[in-house]
Amino acid sequence: MFSVFFLSLVGQYLTGWHEYNEDQKEHGQPEVSATEYIGEGHFIEAVFENWESEFLQMGAYVILTVWLYQKGSSESKDPDGGIDRVDVIVDDAEHKKKAPWPVRKGGIVLKLYENSLTLAFLLLFLLSFTLHAYGGAKVYNQDQEEHGSSERVSTVQYLGTSRF
Repeated sequence: MFSVFFLSLVGQYLTGWHEYNEDQKEHGQPEVSATEYIGEGHFIEAVFENWESEFLQMGAYVILTVWLYQKGSSESKDPDGGIDRVDVIVDDAEHKKKAPWPVRKGGIVLKLYENSLTLAFLLLFLLSFTLHAYGGAKVYNQDQEEHGSSERVSTVQYLGTSRF
């Protein structure tokens, strides 16, 4: 699975690099090397715009599956059914020894552990959102410079533009 991810990212990188250099040529700007392209807003914005939507979708899926169910699905519990054995918290010393340390610790650590997948997707979404905005601001400022405008925007200001 990682190899498919890696090949997709390399494909996006190579096609983006060639497209970016063609656009640079059309505007009379110098081309960038393969290593320079990694830091260009064009690449950063494209990658993290894609990742942003994926992490948002997966995070929403995790959150919504808490309340939604599908009748007949082997992955869903019967909402009208009783409590399953796996849902009962056992205060058995033997079970506590085998439990992960956050379960043994309890309190806020347990709450974080119980919601760790949702929190992970939320953090990844926020990181992707921020990097998408950062890359977009770089592209926007570069476009403004190429078209003779002295207007520059920060990443936060870019969020208020129609291009974001």
